[in-house]
Amino acid sequence: MFVTPIHQTTGTGGWPRPPACLVAARLEEPPEGARITVAGLVILRQRPGTAKGVIFLTLEDETGVVNIVVWRKIYERFRRAVIAGRLLRVTGRMQRAHSVTHVIAEEIEDISPMLDHLLAPQGAP
Repeated sequence: MFVTPIHQTTGTGGWPRPPACLVAARLEEPPEGARITVAGLVILRQRPGTAKGVIFLTLEDETGVVNIVVWRKIYERFRRAVIAGRLLRVTGRMQRAHSVTHVIAEEIEDISPMLDHLLAPQGAP
């Protein structure tokens, strides 16, 4: 199945949807192992001591939440974005296990400057 990326603003309030990002509500569409891009506000960062350096992020967009798994090597490469980013764009592979969907991060981009668009009045550039 082919998943059409979202290229324009979607949802209520004109949420600034970064190009080619899939909204959380459509995560059931891509097949296992598909490479996708998601974006959202960081609502949770976890680094359990028993996880051997794995970091878990939860992003929220206007349609729901996305669980992100960040392996140590990826964390080292994108450390600043993982630690300080408030709004992230994550590209990675879909993984489904026990009715839970995760995105295994391959690239992480801090797009926090786009938060200013959320505060701008509707119709403003």
